[in-house]
Formats: sequence, structure tokens, C-alpha cells
Amino acid sequence: MAVLVHQVARPNGWPAADQFSYVEVTTPEPGPGEALVENVYLSVDPYMREEMDERALGTPMEGRSIGRVVESRDPALPVGELVFHRQGWRSHAVVASGDVRVLRESQGVPLSAYLSLLGGTGLSAYVGLTRVARLQPGETVFISAAAGGVGSAAGQIARLLGAGRVIGSTGSAAKAEHLLKNLGFDAALDYRTGDLAAQLAAAAPEGVDVCLDNVGGDHLEAAIGAMRDRGRIAWCGAVAQYNTLTPPPAPRNLFDIVGKSLRLEGFLVRDHVHLQSELEDFLLPHIRSGHVVPDETVVVGLPNVVDAFLSMLRGGNTGKMIVKVAP
Repeated sequence: MAVLVHQVARPNGWPAADQFSYVEVTTPEPGPGEALVENVYLSVDPYMREEMDERALGTPMEGRSIGRVVESRDPALPVGELVFHRQGWRSHAVVASGDVRVLRESQGVPLSAYLSLLGGTGLSAYVGLTRVARLQPGETVFISAAAGGVGSAAGQIARLLGAGRVIGSTGSAAKAEHLLKNLGFDAALDYRTGDLAAQLAAAAPEGVDVCLDNVGGDHLEAAIGAMRDRGRIAWCGAVAQYNTLTPPPAPRNLFDIVGKSLRLEGFLVRDHVHLQSELEDFLLPHIRSGHVVPDETVVVGLPNVVDAFLSMLRGGNTGKMIVKVAP
């Protein structure tokens, strides 16, 4: 039997476990030109909360997944092949070769990294820093939600790109310590202690050149206030408003973008998938050497995917939240 995790109701604010249902079905059989994949890892991401407001009910949550081919009628996907696909929260998926990316296991590189540093979160960080903000060596970088999937990748990538100072914000003293001790940040701000703008100004007395923002709201306002003239803000996400019925007020200092000649640009990683091989060429040597660490929280078992999702939305993870489905 196969298991699908369906969304069965829409949230009103924060999502809840009873808005999902685990459904057992007969394990599907691949048709001509198809392969059956048994999933090994599933991704859990903040953007899925937005998807819950729009996607069709009674269907599995879409998302990045890694699986191994267990039955095949496609010569391009032999049994045993590892593939990346986007069929989301389920134990098994029927795929075609044109809809997957074949993964090659590499010594010193955990398979789960293809959902974290080498996945959409790592690619978001890489695109934001290299293509949108165009980080230059020696510049000061501020990363919001720095202990999450994108943020933890961005801090390490910024260091590899030659950033002079890397500052991150997070939601607890323990996570701030993790950023400093394990991920190479120069300063870590606990926004829950209050006055984020003052904390950022103290951490970057000469100003911030580049910001990768995953939060919006008060974090974006603090970033605008701290930016140096002609600074660049790459806006990746807005977790401050995903679960609120009333969006937070826009930053009160938006006109400073004009006064400081700043550039604020939003982006979607799906527009930059052509950079996947570039990301891998850039990061793989550093992962193998141990210089860069895939920062992950791994929850074991498909029955725990909903709990993992809800925990991630409330900050229960450090790094990328991943669910391990099968050995």
C-alpha cells in the first residue's frame, strides 16, 4: 500500500493537523515510459503555507522530494536510480524521466543535502546573493530568519563569496548561539528580545550593504534603516505574514529607499532553476571538505510530516526541515 497526505480543509490563520488526512491507496503501477519511486526524503517549506490557501483540496501537498526507483518501464530510469521530483507528500510516486532530475550519490555529501544546501533553499540563497543583490567581497550582509533553511545556507554562502561581515536574525538565544558557533556568522540578533532596529544598528555601525530578507514586516523595516547608500535588498519570503489574518503594516520607512538610492527586488527561485548545476559546482567541494555544513532538522516517518510542517512554521527547526520517509 501507498500513503498520500491530503490537505482536506483551508486554514484561517495558523494551520492545524486536522486540515490534513493520511490516505492509504493501492501502490500505483508505472505505465509505459514511467517509473515507480519510493520516496526517501520529503521537503517541508514555509511557502507551503501560502499554497494551502489556493491549492485543490483532497490532493497531496506539492513539494520537493527525493526517491529511489523501485519499478520501471522507462530505460532512462533503471531500478535503484535516485531521483529528485516535485510530487510532494506521499510514500510513492509515478514519474517520467522528463519530470525528474537524476541524482548521483557522492562520497561526503549526504543525500538530504539535495533538499537543503543543494536544493531549493540553497538555490534561493545563492540566487539572492549572487544574481539579485550581487554581493561583493568585503561587504556587510544582513540575513533575516538566519537559522532557517534559506538563512542558514545564505550565511555560509555569503562567507564563501567573501562577505566582510555576516549578520543574522533569529528567534531565540540558542539559535543565535548556533549561528555564531556552527555556521560562521559574525553577529546574531535575537529579535524576540526587542528593538531589532537598534540591535542591527549596533551590529553594523557602518551600515549594511546587502540584505537577504525572508521575513518582511519589522525585519524589512530594520534592514532599510540600516542600509548604506546604494545598498541592495533581495526579498525572498515574508514569514511574518503567512499565518496572520491581517498583514503587518508596510515598513514605515519605505521612502528611505529613495533617499538612500537603495534597490529592493523580490524573486522566485523557480525562475532560476537553470543555475542548479552552477550551485552544485560551487558548493560540492566545500561540503565534501566540511567547510560548509548542510544545516538540517530531520524528522523520521511519513506519519510525522504534518507535525514537522506545523513545527517549522513556529520555528521548531534549525536549518532546513526534512522528513525521512524510508531508508
